[in-house]
Amino acid sequence: MSQTLYSIAFGVGTQNRQGAWLEVFYAQPLLAPGAELVAAASSALGYTGGNQTLAMTNHQAHDLAGALKQIDAAQAALLTRLAESRKPLVAVLLAEDAAPATTPEAYLKLHLLSHRLVKPHGTSLAGIFPLLPNVAWTNEGAVDLGELAERQLEARLKGELLEVFSVDKFPKMTDYVVPSGVRIADTARVRLGAYIGEGTTIMHEGFVNFNAGTAGPGMIEGRVSAGVFVGKGSDLGGGCSTMGTLSGGGNIVISVGEGCLIGANAGIGIPLGDRCTVESGLYITAGTKVAVLDDQGNLVEVVKARDIAGQNDLLLRRNSQSGAVECKTNKTAIELNAVLHAHN
Repeated sequence: MSQTLYSIAFGVGTQNRQGAWLEVFYAQPLLAPGAELVAAASSALGYTGGNQTLAMTNHQAHDLAGALKQIDAAQAALLTRLAESRKPLVAVLLAEDAAPATTPEAYLKLHLLSHRLVKPHGTSLAGIFPLLPNVAWTNEGAVDLGELAERQLEARLKGELLEVFSVDKFPKMTDYVVPSGVRIADTARVRLGAYIGEGTTIMHEGFVNFNAGTAGPGMIEGRVSAGVFVGKGSDLGGGCSTMGTLSGGGNIVISVGEGCLIGANAGIGIPLGDRCTVESGLYITAGTKVAVLDDQGNLVEVVKARDIAGQNDLLLRRNSQSGAVECKTNKTAIELNAVLHAHN
């Protein structure tokens, strides 16, 4: 069988005692795999088309490793290792970028983001939450919450401790992938499904959600919420809350261009262009009334913040006397007027 796939991945994961998937680890997920690899995988696994999650035996992994030796040495080496696993194996083959339908599919989508194969909102995550079980993340891996008390007792009876780090649908990214060229001061504050670009530094209070991230290089000292993508050379000040969509798969993307500075305790609900500054403590939503000033400080027009969304070289601040939100630009009043009326 020969066909084009959106993605393919071979993984090892954790199931509860009923055989339901809790999580899956994909060491080398592929985007747009080659036709020869797809044909070999289809033959070995009995793939018949569409988006499928297929249980994979150790024997199948071994046979597929042999079939791929001359096609993809890296995938062959991975499958050779997987063939030795005492944990359950799975193969996910996605013919198209549709909403995930199984837990292994959902984990593959999150891996594609954290492996930098797709950017935030670059793959469908619609309906992902029900597919991600809420589990206890422990020093022994993922544990079903219904089995946690018994596992804790078993550990104590052996003189051991089962430590629970968090109870959540999302694990921390670094338990699955550490992208090259990044610094993360507190790994618990970056979820799997975050896209962390080369040269990014995330300080201790920085947080990056799934389906969000940074192009890098830049520094994150505040919160990057789902749906937000921060451009190169930007600095999100400590305690800032960059507001994007609250769940994956939405249609709204809050992008932050290159060279931006969002001050401490500031927040945005609109995308920014390049070289924009939002002063500390200022929170901008799409409906915020903004007094637009020219380069001489004269009032040009009062607009809603959504009307200046995505523009470059903006300074957003609050007037210390009147309390009005102001936007100053290096553009002339005539140029800015043309931009504003183009939105109307």
